[in-house]
Amino acid sequence: MSDQQARIGRWVRPAVQALKAYHVQPAARTIKLDAMENPYHWSEEMVDAWLARLRQVELNRYPDPAAAGLKTRLREAMGVPAESELMLGNGSDELILLLALALGGAGKTVLAPGPSFVMYRIIAAMAGLEYREVALRAEGFELNLPAMLAAMEEQPPAVVYLAYPNNPTGNLFRREDIETIIERAPGVVVVDEAYFAFAGDSFMADLTRYPQLLVMRTVSKMGLAGLRLGLLAGHPDWLAQLEKCRLPYNINVLTQASAEFALDHRAVLEEQSARIRRDREGLMSELAAIPGLQPFPSQANFIAFRVPPGRAGELHGALRERGVLVKNLHGSDPQLADCLRVTVGTPEENAAFLQALKASL
Repeated sequence: MSDQQARIGRWVRPAVQALKAYHVQPAARTIKLDAMENPYHWSEEMVDAWLARLRQVELNRYPDPAAAGLKTRLREAMGVPAESELMLGNGSDELILLLALALGGAGKTVLAPGPSFVMYRIIAAMAGLEYREVALRAEGFELNLPAMLAAMEEQPPAVVYLAYPNNPTGNLFRREDIETIIERAPGVVVVDEAYFAFAGDSFMADLTRYPQLLVMRTVSKMGLAGLRLGLLAGHPDWLAQLEKCRLPYNINVLTQASAEFALDHRAVLEEQSARIRRDREGLMSELAAIPGLQPFPSQANFIAFRVPPGRAGELHGALRERGVLVKNLHGSDPQLADCLRVTVGTPEENAAFLQALKASL
């Protein structure tokens, strides 16, 4: 062991040393269907209007630390109850980190079903929290409610994460199961609605019923992934504590101006989301018609599907060789054995993916 390795071993926390950095696949010269992004661009006229808005931004000044104008537009666009408070983050990832900082400490636990969004586990480890995962039911990836309640009783969690719809499986958990967990949770329950634009259901209005409920969203899946903007809504008392951990000026001036502009053109974003929902159903039917594949029902903008045993890695590589990038889920969780995940793209991208998949099979 070198001196440098010994120094790292002495000072870097063991939990961090045991982590693997989050890997993003190189996407150059591919049809990119691996990251649940909206595939549509703005019109030239809309881009010109956006650039005109950005010319008014004073880059020499710090951004509004409260992002008051942006919060007003987000409240309207997201249907946030008037009684609830809002906190903004540099993507949902920062909000998850802020929750870990505020609710962490020796002996504190994060609970989530699994498989689910990997950053719940990664950020818990980064912040020194214990992460407990309760396996979803094999049939339909539903919540195992008795096991979730037993886990909460055995080791009361500071925070429970429930992705709604779930990533990477795409399904909506039963609403009554989530309500039971909220009612029985000793700490806070975060319902992560990253894919709300495609789901057809939300817990945002339920914030007035449950003071221990927080609803998290992002604008990434609406077509604004490059802005890195997430929001957390909940009871003002909880948000007041979380705000103490938020660094000032975390939402930069370009993000604030761009997001406000985009929300001024919300009809464009909503039309794109509706198009993706329609194309999702067509892509699901096409996948279901291919022998040997098992696509799973989705209320998000992606579809997870199982391929013939032992072929996930091979097919992932073959698709990439044909210029299509999807996500290989095999190896990430036992329930995702032999599974790939594809984002719903444009009709042309979906057709290219299906052609490449059939050729690879």
